[in-house]
Amino acid sequence: MDVEVGHSANKAALSDDSLPEISYEPTQEELERELPVVYDGQIPLGDLLSRVSQSIYGELSELAETMPNMSDTARKRVLADWVVKTKKQVVKLYAVAKWSRDADTIQKCMNITAFLMTQNQQFDDTIGSLARTKEALDPARLRNHDLLTSLDVLTTGSYLRLPTCIKKLAIPPTPLTDAEIDKTFADMEEAIRYRLRMSELIPVEMSEYRIAEGRVFFTVPNLFKTSMCLRGGAKDDGWFFLNVEFLIGVGGDLTGLQEFPRVPPNIMKHHIADEANNQLARYLPPLPDQQQIPGAQPRPQLPEGVVDAPLIRVYNFLQMMSLSYQLEILWYQAERMRSLGWADYMSVQMSPDRKTMRATYWLRPPYPNRPRNQVPLFGGTLSIAIVETRAPMQTGRGPARTSRQRVIARLQQKSKTGSRRPSDEVEGLKFVVQWEPAQGALGAFIRPEESVLPPDFIRVDANNLDFESMLCKAIQRHSKSILASFRNHLQSSKVFAPPGVVSLVMDSNTQALRIHFCGDEVAIITIDVRTGKINVRDTGDLAAAGRGPRFAVFTEGINSNPAVLLEWLCRLRLSTILDSAEQKANYLGLQSYRRRNIPHEEMGKLGPEARGTLFIRLANFPTHYLVLVVTDERFQYAMIGTKPKRDSKYAAFVLEDIAWIDFDRLRAASQLSAGNEKSAISPNQLEESIFDVPREVYSRFNLDTQGLRELYSYCCARVSFYKVESQLRLRGIPFEHVNSFNSSPPPPEVALIQSSLARSVPGLCVKSEHILSGAPAAEAAMPNIRVIPLNWWSHEKAQVVTCVKLKYVQQPMGKNAVGSTVIRPSKRIIYDTKEAIVSFLSDNVDTCVDEFLEEWASVSKMVVIAREVAQMARLTKWHGVRLLSFDLRAVEFAYAQDYAVSISCEGQLSPGGGTFDLEFSRLRPQGAMETDNDEDTYNPHEEAEPFLRNILRHGHGRLASSLHRLVMLLRDSLPIVVELEQIRRDGKKKGRNLDIFAKATGWYRLLYDDLRHALDFRLMSGQRIAILDASYSLFDLEMSDKAAMKVESTIDGLILQPLPDFRNIVAAAVRDGMNSGRLSKGKIAALEAGVVCNAGGVGYLIQVIHNQVLDRLKS
Repeated sequence: MDVEVGHSANKAALSDDSLPEISYEPTQEELERELPVVYDGQIPLGDLLSRVSQSIYGELSELAETMPNMSDTARKRVLADWVVKTKKQVVKLYAVAKWSRDADTIQKCMNITAFLMTQNQQFDDTIGSLARTKEALDPARLRNHDLLTSLDVLTTGSYLRLPTCIKKLAIPPTPLTDAEIDKTFADMEEAIRYRLRMSELIPVEMSEYRIAEGRVFFTVPNLFKTSMCLRGGAKDDGWFFLNVEFLIGVGGDLTGLQEFPRVPPNIMKHHIADEANNQLARYLPPLPDQQQIPGAQPRPQLPEGVVDAPLIRVYNFLQMMSLSYQLEILWYQAERMRSLGWADYMSVQMSPDRKTMRATYWLRPPYPNRPRNQVPLFGGTLSIAIVETRAPMQTGRGPARTSRQRVIARLQQKSKTGSRRPSDEVEGLKFVVQWEPAQGALGAFIRPEESVLPPDFIRVDANNLDFESMLCKAIQRHSKSILASFRNHLQSSKVFAPPGVVSLVMDSNTQALRIHFCGDEVAIITIDVRTGKINVRDTGDLAAAGRGPRFAVFTEGINSNPAVLLEWLCRLRLSTILDSAEQKANYLGLQSYRRRNIPHEEMGKLGPEARGTLFIRLANFPTHYLVLVVTDERFQYAMIGTKPKRDSKYAAFVLEDIAWIDFDRLRAASQLSAGNEKSAISPNQLEESIFDVPREVYSRFNLDTQGLRELYSYCCARVSFYKVESQLRLRGIPFEHVNSFNSSPPPPEVALIQSSLARSVPGLCVKSEHILSGAPAAEAAMPNIRVIPLNWWSHEKAQVVTCVKLKYVQQPMGKNAVGSTVIRPSKRIIYDTKEAIVSFLSDNVDTCVDEFLEEWASVSKMVVIAREVAQMARLTKWHGVRLLSFDLRAVEFAYAQDYAVSISCEGQLSPGGGTFDLEFSRLRPQGAMETDNDEDTYNPHEEAEPFLRNILRHGHGRLASSLHRLVMLLRDSLPIVVELEQIRRDGKKKGRNLDIFAKATGWYRLLYDDLRHALDFRLMSGQRIAILDASYSLFDLEMSDKAAMKVESTIDGLILQPLPDFRNIVAAAVRDGMNSGRLSKGKIAALEAGVVCNAGGVGYLIQVIHNQVLDRLKS
């Protein structure tokens, strides 16, 4: 009831409203702060944005540097690819930015999850603690109550049954005083000192000791430090073990240092003490109060002549304990290494007696489909064993010792035991480390002397027990031998035999094989210490993430079968060389291919030493390539021409021609030209240095961008030469190679666009008598004509310039030749007036000879016309003829007064013989303005231009005489056309529709507005002019044998009507002219249908007859 009442009272007290009520509700922010923060699997969005933006900027900067050298098509393609890739990244980044909006919610969920997991762990820990507490409380139960003892105490007042031993334990003895303790220690120390010096056999190895605190302390370097004491001062009292400390130091990874204390813990110490005491008391009699264990064997007895040696036995025991302890530490470190990543590549074995440990490193799984016994499945073995060393027979029994130690041991034994022998001998134990490399490991066979370690190269150091360092020393030794074997194997091949190509790099931290491929491209071969795998990495300019997978493939291939290391390195070398050359080609914007659809037998034409090729297409010549042939020692350079293979289903090509290039001489010529541009190279020397087939090529693949550009340019030049030479050979024109810029200055337009290699490339020289044979004005050219290809150094279309130096020529005149010594009358012709050199520029290399001959035919005719006009101007016969303008493309001259004609020609090599263009004009008076009446500048000869041009065209081969005939015809017909032009102007003013036109050369017709009557004006020989009725013909229709003239006369007779009273009109005009003196006697002849007169009277007769005819027609 009391309990219940109390309980009710407590309930009442707890429910009392008078107590203050504690109610605190934490806020959500405070609750969130209590949650653990977890960032697993999350990164800041800002870092991601920064990384992507920097990547895009870096790629854009690289494009800005590399794209200017690309072609327009390549730039567009690269830029489009970059835009697509960058767009994908930006879209992904945009999606991530969208997702990041929920980052706070996800973060809160992760924090709550972590909180719940922590709480769950606490619940599990609590359950475990309760279980352990229950288990620990079971042994703490009280024993049953002692009722008899309780009754004695209650009845008698004392405990009658307490044993004597309990009294002794409960009642402490009287303690010794300090003086007694010091005296006891001193007496014990004297006894120990006497025993050690007079009778006790001490191992020489344990001869270092000190006596203090009533005990003796023995120290054995690198093994142990122990303390012992005597049981008493009597002679037969034995030793007992007190303490031991193992003199070891753990090195390397100190994670498990607490597992290996120098001083054994209590439990281990008790075991060691028991065994040590057993060794010390092996031959001692048992103590009086010590009972014999039933069934135990009695202690052995010393035979006669044998002295007990307890210190030797305890030394042997502690020595084995110390060495075993060290070996166990090394084994533990090896197993820890296996747990930290070495398990797949190293195995550790311990012998059953725990005295030998074997570690096998560089384990490798067997590869399928590989011949057996080709490469061992492990690299080598490192063994550490505890062995007993014995002295040689000639030195006597006992362990291996120095001479001094043997002498001391013998003296001690003789002085302390006399003729008796000790019961035990010292066991000379030590560590023996043995390294056994597997022959053929990683495909390398090392020399026997390299598999033997120097003394103490790998030893067990008790002060620094580090199995990892010992193993690494052995592995480094093995790696060095393997790399040296690789080096010797590689240097035995032709590819890597040159000095400096393969070198062994050795320092304190690195062991590597350095292999130089080309330029700055170097491959480093190392051997991984842990896995034993061969690693190949790149350290050149092209080392980038993009090349990592390729090196990974090569590394995997080498590790799968290290015996084929040379083959794999040759492949890697070839790939690296081609990568370097291909990158340089891309920098220059050249189109390159590693393979073309060329049959194997055709590729054999590049030589048996070809290991790889890089085809660089010549942009201006799609069927030609610059080929970089990779051989074992260097590059070889060839220029090939291809053509489609007949009856090929896969568009294969065959090699039409191959030309080898001596790059050494080409580079030397280029450098000589760049260093001394004024130095001259003889044509014979230049031809020998450029066109000879080379026997040696540029060494060691050192091809820079400038060199590749020069090679490419030279190939373009060589193809241009080849095409020009083919055209000359086809025409049977001999030629020779000469230096294009030594004999005379280059053409001005050409000199501005030369490259550094231009002066090293010869030109072609042909004789004018050969190439201009049969051409007009061939005598105007000097004997040598140069043919020089252009634009082979650039990406522009290839051109050819042909330079002709003229012997004599009329100097250019006119507006195009004013103020400059170089004129360019057309796109394809450049004329240097100072040097009298005409340069013919052709845009098509394949037809440059035809184009030159065509242009020369045109220019030469203009030269002939200008020369003839200049000569005519100096003769009084041709008074009024003067040269106005001459620019090789056209000749303009005045043939009478201010009447001028401009002559040009084109298509002179066409089957029809080409055409001449004549443009007639009149010269403006000096001071006249362009706004003056255009009729004053009109030349009426323009109407007869279609007929006049035929005079020059039909005079092919006799251009000078044809020109004279043309000028004479123009001068003779000028009075006719002048008067007819005046009639036309007058008729126009008066509203008459008069049609004046040319019927033929020297034949003009005036057709009146009724279209039925006309006047003909014909120029006759002897500067005579006939004025005729157009309805009549000068020729008899029946006697004419020209069908065209018959048809025309018949038509005219049918259409045109005779002029009314024309005979009387002519007679009256002649009579009036004679009377007035306008006409001269003997110069006029009247005809039935007209009149014939000289040039002096034609003007008067035309005007009078025309006016009279108009009057008759009106009436």
